[in-house]
Amino acid sequence: MIPIKGGSFTMGSPENEPGRDKDEGPQKKFTISPFWMGAFEVTHDEFDIFFKDANTSQNINADAITRPSPQYVDLSWDMGRDGGYPVNSMQQRTAVMYCKWLYNKTGVFYRLPTEAEWEYACRAGSSSKYYFGDSENDLEKYAWYNKNSNAAYHKVGQLKPNAFGLYDMLGNVAEWVMDQYDENYFMHMKNANTDPELKPSSRHPGLLKGGSYLDDAVELRCANRIKWLPEWNKRDPQIPKSKWWLTDASFAGFRLVRPLKQPSAEEIEKFFTLYLSN
Repeated sequence: MIPIKGGSFTMGSPENEPGRDKDEGPQKKFTISPFWMGAFEVTHDEFDIFFKDANTSQNINADAITRPSPQYVDLSWDMGRDGGYPVNSMQQRTAVMYCKWLYNKTGVFYRLPTEAEWEYACRAGSSSKYYFGDSENDLEKYAWYNKNSNAAYHKVGQLKPNAFGLYDMLGNVAEWVMDQYDENYFMHMKNANTDPELKPSSRHPGLLKGGSYLDDAVELRCANRIKWLPEWNKRDPQIPKSKWWLTDASFAGFRLVRPLKQPSAEEIEKFFTLYLSN
């Protein structure tokens, strides 16, 4: 994991940024506490240790730790699994349960980044459209997207990192964050100054950042916000539909953060109760 020093930054996009959506502002300055962040997106190799852990039950709500139900089809869609490919096709709940399993294994609290932490880490001190500048001409050096991906995700860490040493923050798979999606996020946070987070009031809609291997360059801007959509599970054959997997979101993955200041055991329990109860 990469240490991310705390600091202040301006979140969101300016009104004159090409491709800007109205939910990306008005811009707001926030202060972010220090944390560690995974240099890479979580891979199938890492996730499968949890997914195949015979010491946990599978898809049992009553258990403190449970693992996802078996995939009804290969949700990597033959893009690659072993050897460093990012894990994909998952709901936010699945990523959070992986964090809970990891906490029980290691005694260290990991979670998804908040939207503000994610954007702070992605920008890495920049204020431009992309963390390397405003020109799309350089995007292929840093990100897998629809122009260079051949409609598939790629092994993590193959392209250039940002200034913090984080790879694939843009493109490859889009990454879940903790916050609930709200188009008026910046209005909700107008009185917040430090470590903002819009906690969930329901299971949906969630939020992803970074864009993916399927997206146009405009969707990979640092400030772009990707709202969970019901059609991401349209082809799911299960009744009721899976709470773990997303049949039509092969682009959905995640990366971990570890707060520098570890919460108490009681705070950790409350955290997982909140994010796994919806």
